[in-house]
Amino acid sequence: MTEMRELYQEVILDHNQQPRNFGTLDDANRTAEGYNPLCGDSIKLQLRVEDGIVREAAFEGHGCAIVTASASLMTEALKGKTVEEAEALFEHMMQLLTGDPSQEAEVAPELGKLAVFSGVREYPLRVKCATLAWHTMHAALQEQAEAVRTEADDSRDSDASGE
Repeated sequence: MTEMRELYQEVILDHNQQPRNFGTLDDANRTAEGYNPLCGDSIKLQLRVEDGIVREAAFEGHGCAIVTASASLMTEALKGKTVEEAEALFEHMMQLLTGDPSQEAEVAPELGKLAVFSGVREYPLRVKCATLAWHTMHAALQEQAEAVRTEADDSRDSDASGE
């Protein structure tokens, strides 16, 4: 586990210091906003989906290193995926991040380098940081109008808006 923790720290630091796909996407056709009122993290995600495929992804906002790294890695992973593959990736990440911390995290092969987030579930306050971008992505794909709020969503089965 020490090797995974070291990799986790390296990846988080790299993607926080040099976030990929940070900025705006002028030709976005799917957009969603997410907010974590407990710590003030906020994110705006923009996607360009054409023919059922996520062609481009960008995000902006502010938050801790985990929020930024999660959004950066997520936007990299989404490009070229079908909407169905993106939704499946969302489900795999929710399972990885919100599973029982006493159980060994099952890492779906589709996650690739996103697997570094497996240790986050041991820190309940950090889970919301890591999942914020993912819930925002899910809302964008569902074309949900209301902003995602993390305090209303403690399980992967409820909708991220808290309704």
